[in-house]
Amino acid sequence: MLLNNWLTNIQDCLLPRLCPACGDPAGPGRELCPGCEQSLPILQHACPRCAIPYEQAQTHGECGACQKQPPAYTRAIALYCYAPPVDYFIRELKFRQQLGLACLLGEQLARRLVAESVRPDVIIPIPLHRARLRERGYNQALEIARPLARALGVPLDYRSLVRVRATAPQTGMTVAERRKNLRGAFALRNTDVVGKLRVALVDDVMTTGSTVQAAAHCLRAAGAHEVEIWVIARA
Repeated sequence: MLLNNWLTNIQDCLLPRLCPACGDPAGPGRELCPGCEQSLPILQHACPRCAIPYEQAQTHGECGACQKQPPAYTRAIALYCYAPPVDYFIRELKFRQQLGLACLLGEQLARRLVAESVRPDVIIPIPLHRARLRERGYNQALEIARPLARALGVPLDYRSLVRVRATAPQTGMTVAERRKNLRGAFALRNTDVVGKLRVALVDDVMTTGSTVQAAAHCLRAAGAHEVEIWVIARA
């Protein structure tokens, strides 16, 4: 441990880490500079079921949409609002191969979840269709889930849930159009793999919730006891 600390200190002196948000030196042992870390848009008040942000701090309980039509998952946890600089981090990770940000974001989410009294039996990242995976070269949800699973000591399963249909890009779609677009998009290689398990589905950002709803519905139909959604940011 002392050797590792010594080597880290030497590295910080010779090659100081730069803050990925502003480019300034992050400081010894830090990933973000103090200013950018303080500016992170932490999601403090949200629906406990779908994590949609509440405008007023005094708002409690599930939102009207969840009360009217409960989703297939029991709750959603989002670390940040989808706002600067987190939105920049996610775009850099997804579209510019900045995989180091996946480790940063996954570890940040793990710090939020480490105090949870009940942990899932397995962590499953939202999969990409094989065509999109070939195009991008990696699944950003999986890269976020790797450090998260390590930090929490929860098994990671990135093979069982698959995206069997290449859905159209959802930017600009209405909620109803997104749901229709994702109908039948997910399947399990083995329907017995999640039976009676508590599952945490991991993704980078949750916008309308249509993607995680479709994946959660697939898992519940296969017998999953409970499905939670863990995301870095909520729009």
